[in-house]
Amino acid sequence: MPTGPANRSPAPDPGAARRAAFEELHARHGREVWAIAYARWTDRDLALDVTQEAFLRLWKAWEAGEDIQNPRAWLLRVARNLAEDHAKSAFRRNGTQPPELLNGVRSGQATPAEALEREELFARIRSELDELAPADRDILTLRYALDYDATQIAELLNVAVTAVHMRLSRARQRLADRLGTHDEFTPGNGTIR
Repeated sequence: MPTGPANRSPAPDPGAARRAAFEELHARHGREVWAIAYARWTDRDLALDVTQEAFLRLWKAWEAGEDIQNPRAWLLRVARNLAEDHAKSAFRRNGTQPPELLNGVRSGQATPAEALEREELFARIRSELDELAPADRDILTLRYALDYDATQIAELLNVAVTAVHMRLSRARQRLADRLGTHDEFTPGNGTIR
């Protein structure tokens, strides 16, 4: 019998056995690995990412020649660690969100235009305060500049708390009339509403 290349049986592919074992492990434990990640975050996509990463790391460990005695336990531990690492990542820790979730979210800082507008408004209010009667100016200053509550103002002025509320209301109305608006000015956020 001739011994040529045509009569030789093909050499077994060493990667085929590893792929078959890997696919069998994935079929047997993939759902369980996914469940570990899902239980931590209740996010299907994140759980799928963790599962894929755990199996990828198993494949790489096998490629590196590591002898993993209990692949199921190894996969579950890796999945648990990956889920926890996600919690510690700077992305989550700093509250960073994908851009599509940030549409419509405003910064806590005013834009330069808003800051200028606010400065102009406050300058106008200070100018109008100077023109108010001293009693109105005093009660508005105590309430909004010094942040006294009605009880503290009542004690300081030796009047009833209801009188403080009445005086504040009238003083705010007179200031609003001078500013050209009949709505109430809210000093806390610098807007007229």
